[in-house]
Amino acid sequence: MSNVSSITQFLLLAFADRRELQLLHFWLFLGIYLAALLGNSLIITAIACDHHLHTPMYFFLLNLSLLDLGSISTTLPKAMGNSLWNTRDISYLGCAAQLFFFVFFATAEFYFLTAMSYDRYVAICQPLHYGTLLGSRACVHMAAAAWGTGLLYSLLHTANTFSLPFCQGNAVEQFFCEIPKILKLSCSDSDLREAGLLVVSACLFFVGFISIVLSYVLIFRAVLRIPSEQGRHKAFSTCLPHMAMLSLFISTGTFTYLKPPSISSATLDLVLSFLYSVVPPAVNPLIYSMRNKELKDALRKLFSWTFFSSDKLPISLWK
Repeated sequence: MSNVSSITQFLLLAFADRRELQLLHFWLFLGIYLAALLGNSLIITAIACDHHLHTPMYFFLLNLSLLDLGSISTTLPKAMGNSLWNTRDISYLGCAAQLFFFVFFATAEFYFLTAMSYDRYVAICQPLHYGTLLGSRACVHMAAAAWGTGLLYSLLHTANTFSLPFCQGNAVEQFFCEIPKILKLSCSDSDLREAGLLVVSACLFFVGFISIVLSYVLIFRAVLRIPSEQGRHKAFSTCLPHMAMLSLFISTGTFTYLKPPSISSATLDLVLSFLYSVVPPAVNPLIYSMRNKELKDALRKLFSWTFFSSDKLPISLWK
């Protein structure tokens, strides 16, 4: 039986065998990656520079953009490099680092999405108490809890996964180091430890999921009571983008980790992992800015400051 010390590298799943398709994938991934970098960087810069956006909702959105940048930078550059240079290998430590950072960013993102649903609930259902319930100290505490939970969760999973001996080869059937695919290579009975982590995971995510569902049930009840159509439209416009990306992220991620082995296939696993690991970081900036007038105004001011002379600099940027 070989153990972890005998494995120095893993082999990731190739998107294609033909050289032309590999180069096509490289350019496609490069476009997605640059779009994600540009979109999330613009949101971070706009929120940081415009004092009108220094509110809890945009504070959480700024953190979400930071997590999106980290998440997509953990998986896509390696896949791009493998497609460009026609390789599949990733070092043992590189695989462990990739798994750690991906779980860290994904877990923290889930809890920031939970915080954003609570923010929308307070803003719509209890607007008079918004400043009290979501003051700067409360926002910092929620952010610290999200980052801290992500760190602890990723440490537990990475330590558990890479403490196992591997004797089923080193071919990971995924384009990045994903926990279920790494565990398939193990030759030890890890069911007990995995069951313990699964219980912890279920408790952590159940609390967040119930909070999200309850928040949006109360939000929709409150919105439907708004007499004016314009008021209902404004309320829905701030919630629907968040709900769309939340649904995509949770549904694809949950199905990936909890689907029965009988319906598992390489193509299905690849598509699902792409949907929850690459699509949200690339699409989030578009979704959150497209229906958000304040953010679009801040981006216009940012562009005017960038491309025009200093005498046209918006007051909100240099105050």
